[in-house]
Amino acid sequence: MGMLNLPGFLSCGKKKGFDLSNEKSAQSSESDENKERGNWANKGDYLLSMVGYAVGLGNVWRFPYLTYQNGGGAFLIPYSLMLALAGLPLFFMECSLGQFASLGPVSVWKILPLFQGVGITMIIISTFVTIYYNVIIAYALYYLFASFSKVLPWSECFSWADELCSKTRIVNDCNATLHGEVIHANYSFVTSHNLTCINGTISYKPVQFPSEQYWNKVALQRSSGLDETGNIVWYLALCLLLSWIIVAAALFKGIKSSGKVVYFTALFPYVILLILLVRGATLEGAMDGIEYYIGRQSNFTKLMEAEVWKDAATQIFYSLSVGWGGLVALSSYNKFHNNCYSDAILVCVTNCVTSIFAGFAIFSILGHMAFVSERPVSEVVDSGFNLAFVAYPEALSKLPVSPLWSFLFFFMLLLLGLDSQFATIETLTTTIHDIYPRLMKKLRIPVTMGVCIVLFLLGLICVTQAGIYWVNLIDHFCAGWGILFSAVLEIIGIVYIYGGNRFIEDIEMMLGKKTRSFWLWWRMCWFFITPVLLTAILVWSLVTFERPTYGSVPYPTWGTAVGWCMIIFCVIWIPVVAIVKVVKAEGNLWQRIVGCCRPAATWGPYLECHRGERYSHVVDPKKEKEHEIPTVSGFVY
Repeated sequence: MGMLNLPGFLSCGKKKGFDLSNEKSAQSSESDENKERGNWANKGDYLLSMVGYAVGLGNVWRFPYLTYQNGGGAFLIPYSLMLALAGLPLFFMECSLGQFASLGPVSVWKILPLFQGVGITMIIISTFVTIYYNVIIAYALYYLFASFSKVLPWSECFSWADELCSKTRIVNDCNATLHGEVIHANYSFVTSHNLTCINGTISYKPVQFPSEQYWNKVALQRSSGLDETGNIVWYLALCLLLSWIIVAAALFKGIKSSGKVVYFTALFPYVILLILLVRGATLEGAMDGIEYYIGRQSNFTKLMEAEVWKDAATQIFYSLSVGWGGLVALSSYNKFHNNCYSDAILVCVTNCVTSIFAGFAIFSILGHMAFVSERPVSEVVDSGFNLAFVAYPEALSKLPVSPLWSFLFFFMLLLLGLDSQFATIETLTTTIHDIYPRLMKKLRIPVTMGVCIVLFLLGLICVTQAGIYWVNLIDHFCAGWGILFSAVLEIIGIVYIYGGNRFIEDIEMMLGKKTRSFWLWWRMCWFFITPVLLTAILVWSLVTFERPTYGSVPYPTWGTAVGWCMIIFCVIWIPVVAIVKVVKAEGNLWQRIVGCCRPAATWGPYLECHRGERYSHVVDPKKEKEHEIPTVSGFVY
């Protein structure tokens, strides 16, 4: 930890020219180092908020399936390597960046004004994602309430089901031996003549589990496609409203309130996962599921396939929530000398261990489902919505006291989703705070409520009968290569334009001087390995990009066009802001570009006491107009 001189330490908590009695933030307290923005009440608040942000629904419904699909236990090799080479370096960089400047993902680009559009892109993408993410939380709430019944409503083919609904496979036809000759006959003919089907010749009727039809016909009231919007599903709209009320209530005092809520929402899912794992391990067929997940079925030859490595890198990237702006925002409330290095390692390892642990809980119960329904595990396993709202609920319905297990599972999904949502909304309000600090000091609660209300109204399209198609469309476009593009520009801008060694010196101002050998690995990753890997994933994502579909339902051309419009609207700010910066700068074209590639005069540690000699020249943001620093429509850099 760096040494603090006494005069500088005494001035902590204010910036030159500020009167703390008038500038105290609504989310700050007397014990905070930064009186204007506030700090986390303690280390636990920050770490659990970070864990809650990083550990989300994807850890439960995507990672286990990817592991099974990509060689089982063998997949952990590329997964671990990608964590070390791509995930952790970028995670550490974003945590350090936010903590050093005590600014959110837009204002932090004082470091490189030309790239401020990257921060705006991160915020817009996060806004799109938070709209549909709360809809998924609303789904979990609906199933949670549906679990309060003696018999789970998707446990049987009730009145809402059609002729395709069945809990077991129905044989359609097969080959059999009749009078010494092999015939192909309908199964009813075979049974009526007391014949036996020849192994390997049986074909089954296409049937759907009750849980699948309940999901489509009852929960979603799903229409035929994006063209058929239908009505708002009122009970989903109410669940969506409730989820936004929960988010707003948790964030009404910013990090001071959300930092306490996460002690429950971040920790209790682990309790539920442990309960589900213990219960699943005691069921017949559980070992079959685990064998498929990570046991003897592991296929190390899969490591020769490039697709496996791409899946590992992609999963690490999205699982750690890097590139969304949330890590910068949450870390900006740390005290300046907090050890963000150990925090980054702890959160990343926790996230990955959680993914592996969740896989055991998921596959043990899916193995039992396969055993009961007399199917191979490969036919019952799935990912995404089909795992969370079809396959796993179907498996839980086969357990004794099934409503209890269903309640626990969907309560876990609810908590996992809320944690991530808290951090995303805090990212948006942090951005507003940095742009309009006086507004947020006086009206933080109304502004937070206003953000939640607007996002709730925007999300109503996602709870219509075509809502699931909109959720899938936004996820397909906005949560894909747009974030990768931002992350690539982020690391290139900081390492190659601002200067990687200069950034390391900034970090050492917070952590204290480190040896050259300590930075060797990080230099290798930041300067070469991580940007190359991220660029490769980005190119691969663009080359293999496919038109969106939901299951077997294709999207209309206009729907795909809307998707492209959304992602263009997200990334267009990168060149637009860069052009505006250059136009507003002074000098010839080259001088303007060079000037915009230098840190702003206000770049440096937020508090004067932390600036030292390296940043003794930093201009107070209130006086930045005197220094002719170009700005863009209110965004302070």
